[in-house]
Amino acid sequence: MVRSSRITFSSAAAVAMAGAGGSSSSDDDEAGEEIESAPPLRVGEERAIGPWGIRKRLLRDGQGWATPVPPDEVSVHYVGTLPDGTLFASTRDGGGEESRTINLGSGDVVAGLERGICTMKKGEKALFMLPPLAYEDSGAPGVPIGSELHFEVELSSWLTVVDVCKNGGIIKKVLSTGVNRQTGELDEVTVKYKIKLLDESTVEESPEEGSTFFVNEGHVLPALPMVLKTMKEGERAVVMVQSQYAFGEQGRAAKNQFSAVPPNSAVNMDVELVSLKPVVDVSGDLKVMKKTLKSGDGLRTPHDGETVHIRYIGSLEDGTVFEKFGFDGEPFEFIIDEEQVTVGLDRAVATMVKGELTEVTVKFEYGFGSTEVQRQLITVPSCSTLIYEVELIDFTKEKESWEMSAHEKLEAAEKSKVAGNDLFKIRKFQRAAKKYSEALSYINEDGHVEDEVEKLVKTVRISCWLNHAACCLKLKDFAQAISLCSMVLEIESCNVKALYRRAQAYIELYDLELAKTDLRKALELDPNNKEVKLLQANLKKLQVESDKRDAELYANMFDRITEESDAVSKKRKVENVNHNEETKSSDAEEALEVVKGH
Repeated sequence: MVRSSRITFSSAAAVAMAGAGGSSSSDDDEAGEEIESAPPLRVGEERAIGPWGIRKRLLRDGQGWATPVPPDEVSVHYVGTLPDGTLFASTRDGGGEESRTINLGSGDVVAGLERGICTMKKGEKALFMLPPLAYEDSGAPGVPIGSELHFEVELSSWLTVVDVCKNGGIIKKVLSTGVNRQTGELDEVTVKYKIKLLDESTVEESPEEGSTFFVNEGHVLPALPMVLKTMKEGERAVVMVQSQYAFGEQGRAAKNQFSAVPPNSAVNMDVELVSLKPVVDVSGDLKVMKKTLKSGDGLRTPHDGETVHIRYIGSLEDGTVFEKFGFDGEPFEFIIDEEQVTVGLDRAVATMVKGELTEVTVKFEYGFGSTEVQRQLITVPSCSTLIYEVELIDFTKEKESWEMSAHEKLEAAEKSKVAGNDLFKIRKFQRAAKKYSEALSYINEDGHVEDEVEKLVKTVRISCWLNHAACCLKLKDFAQAISLCSMVLEIESCNVKALYRRAQAYIELYDLELAKTDLRKALELDPNNKEVKLLQANLKKLQVESDKRDAELYANMFDRITEESDAVSKKRKVENVNHNEETKSSDAEEALEVVKGH
């Protein structure tokens, strides 16, 4: 017995497989619901397809694994017969070899046949048996109502069709597929294109060698960057563009040798993505941008503390070279995250793989800053943007944590902790914090180690938490300082340093009661600790000031409430007097009326 596999489809994918006019197997299907999937058919085997009663017999296997989906354009041959062999439709009438083109989802053929085609691979040949429920049973020439239909189908090829905007405004038909990665909005691309009106008159065309530009920059058509972001290098496509994504309501006047574009004109565009150079925002604020000129090998990039070997040329925006290293003899080397080169160059190289060649653009904030700097060849002016062309020749690869023994992890953690201490001493708090985090990553709590090693690990871990907390206090990240000290106190509830630093953070966040509790406990453990006593004295001053402010606040609140209450009382008295006078006047008028009446 063959066991069926289980795969996950979204309901949208199920509808796409069903084709136009079809429905998923259940109106209640949810996205991500598991659906039974049988193994691939073998030649001669027959199987039901979906809930529509369609059966498929494989006559010849196809190539690869891909199958078409709506709205793809397929080229097929088919022969339609009744169960008794009576022919009612054929693309091979008269011996013709030209296949028929069908746009899946358009209703060009009966829905049941579309559903069958959506299960086929390129070059596949199959027989589909459609019960009346699988097609619109309204009769047709030579087809009695209620008949089962047989279609022998050969799928020659298909073109992938993409609705780029999901609203029919930009429809892309892929003529040849590309390779490698899909285009990103920051990438630099070289594109060949020709744009025509529906009457075939050309309104725009790139140079023969193509146009080079960045995807997110301005273009001849709003549709062009949207299409490019769906393409891969080497891909060619024809694109149907509605007017709102073309030249819009205004159209465009004739220019050079190109025709004018009338208002609200749709266009057809032939696009080929000749090449692309990936661009990455290294710094996250568009101030360190890396453009790959040549791909490297593998996926591994240099880690902090590893030595890299590069050759590079540094120049200004006008092309003036200010330094050049690694071309005459040995490569230039530096250690990642050790401030041996500009921050921008350091961060960019840390994203490269061996053999990669890149162009790195560094704004002055990540370069030499706002002062003049003397470099190898010239003095670099203040606030200069720097352009580096860099090749990563090689780099030393430290062992990954998972490759280390317990003793090696402990040594690596101790090394990172010492580096963090050195950075703290020279007030490099951000980098020191990073080193303490790195040390902790080696000695996380996963896995089992010997008791002696565990004791050492515990000591280093507590030391790194405390030192990292000290960095956080300097960097004003008080919440993180509290969290780190709390982790220490979960293990050592009597750690005076942790209590002291957590109290410091509580005071900065003005949580004075919690700070008071930590300091009281710290003094119980170490009554003569001068730092703790000094902080406690400071806390008392803050508490007095806080109490005074609270008293003033409450007094002001009470005065304001009293004033408001007095104002309300006065208002009511005035209202009562007015009311009484009005009542007296009314009574007098009534009395006068009564007298007059008598």
